[in-house]
Amino acid sequence: MASVAGRYARAFSEVTADRKVDPDKAVADLGLVTELITGNTELRNVLQNPSVAHAQKLSLVDAIIKLTGGPKILRNFIAVLIDHRRIGQIGEIFEQFKQELDRRMGIEQARVSSARALTAAEKKSLEAQLVAITGKIVRATYAEDASLLGGAVVRIGSTIYDGSVHGQLERIRQQIVGS
Repeated sequence: MASVAGRYARAFSEVTADRKVDPDKAVADLGLVTELITGNTELRNVLQNPSVAHAQKLSLVDAIIKLTGGPKILRNFIAVLIDHRRIGQIGEIFEQFKQELDRRMGIEQARVSSARALTAAEKKSLEAQLVAITGKIVRATYAEDASLLGGAVVRIGSTIYDGSVHGQLERIRQQIVGS
């Protein structure tokens, strides 16, 4: 199913790029509609129900787009999801869409775990180091992990950079064993 969501996400990202839509606005608009649909069981059921007339579904989508102030391409995208019976996957499609836009813009997502909350200066320094390592813009999210003694562990995609005290001690142990 992830490949199906990925195809729709790539298609919508191509349309937004071709129309030169601001990526942040595209994410915000699709995110708002996704939240409305996933957060409202009755709305989702109506949009997924094959016995509800297609014209009624489109009228409902038009009302939602008017309410949220979304662009016509978003309305058309939601209509395509309804036509192809993929509206139930809108949450997954939205997540894939964000990742696709980040990939197109050269942005890497990083998850940073540290023993304590990092100061703004520490975050800035860490992000600068990650930019130097990856060669890409880095968008980091931070979390505290009480199991760490100190330092930080950074995950970018499937790569883990372990700068924790435990990781450093493990590398020293490996060096001693290898000697």
